[in-house]
Amino acid sequence: MSDGLSKHWLTIIGLGENGLEGLCDASRKALAEAEVIFGGPRHLELVNASSRGQPWPVPFSIGPVLAMRGRKVAVLASGDPFWHGAGGSLSRHLEAGEWVSHPVPSTFALAANHLAWKLEEVLCHGLHAAPYARLRPVLGNGTRAICTMRDGAAPAELAEWLVAEGFGPSQLTVMECLGGPRQRVRSVCAEGFSLQDIQAPVAVAVEAAGCKGLPQAPGLADDLFASDGQITKRPIRALTLSALAPRAGELLWDIGGGSGSVSVEWCLAAPGARAIAFEPRESRLQNIRANAAGFGLDHRMTAVPGKAPDVLVGHPLPDCVFIGGGGSKDLLDHLWEILPAGTRLVANGVTLETETLLMQAHAARGGHLLKAEIAEAGPLGSMRDWRRARPVIQWSVTR
Repeated sequence: MSDGLSKHWLTIIGLGENGLEGLCDASRKALAEAEVIFGGPRHLELVNASSRGQPWPVPFSIGPVLAMRGRKVAVLASGDPFWHGAGGSLSRHLEAGEWVSHPVPSTFALAANHLAWKLEEVLCHGLHAAPYARLRPVLGNGTRAICTMRDGAAPAELAEWLVAEGFGPSQLTVMECLGGPRQRVRSVCAEGFSLQDIQAPVAVAVEAAGCKGLPQAPGLADDLFASDGQITKRPIRALTLSALAPRAGELLWDIGGGSGSVSVEWCLAAPGARAIAFEPRESRLQNIRANAAGFGLDHRMTAVPGKAPDVLVGHPLPDCVFIGGGGSKDLLDHLWEILPAGTRLVANGVTLETETLLMQAHAARGGHLLKAEIAEAGPLGSMRDWRRARPVIQWSVTR
């Protein structure tokens, strides 16, 4: 990050709805000296950028800013530039001494202060450029969330999504133009949403009610996933996730992805965890993509058509590999050759041939071998008996 003392050409300025009035002296000085001022049309109007103002391109790109490296440039962002703002996008392409940032209170801070909510206990989501499904993994009865929205139509769309997900009784507080002279705050129930004439910028605070939300332990119910029946069943999936041991920011290769249920739960288990699901059948690829979108994980899950090992070429090497289908000696040998030391590998099988393969791999390369035999109660005439699933053999090892 910039210490603000070295020579810089770019100043990133947090801006509130009160415009110039809410800026510190350093921000005002940077604006006065800037040759070019980048921002949204509303931002540029708030600071009277006039002829020096340059709106962000559509679709959004930081390219025009970087093209002016060395000139005096100011970038305007809402509130705190590093809280769902442009600051992170810009700083990734700059050296520390090239920029300085001057934040003002974020929309989240302003909303929490208005509602008397402790911000550290509230979920904060930037939904101005993300699907509402991003809320699905985190919402539960009593959850509080503050969400920045795309435009004035978005709060009604969010309410509709909440109703469809079972959160109809949720209380929504719609906050327009916080911190400025046009500020307006109104509350409404999601299932009776009727607010009109909502002005951007807008944020919505959600007090979730009506649904318990998703369980936070691995082993989600099978019927939550789109599937053609090719799915790692709930009890085995829970055992598999335990063996995979997901950690924050790690990448999974899910080979023979099926429905993508293991990839979904891998991503749900740890912040920033990512997955690439390799699957040769187009119908199953569609299910994988549908499940990724439905759980709000399409930014962290990728479905790739093709059969391993050939399809693995050209993808970033993983921290962990799961083989849920299509295992072979050639595939295991290939993985052992290309995976870095420390990579975890978990393979499940139900056929006698796969069992033999994994027993031989365990004998040759060590690790842990597990056989899971599960039975569930089911009807037998007027009584019940045990319905036994096919035994699953699981080999787990660290390269």
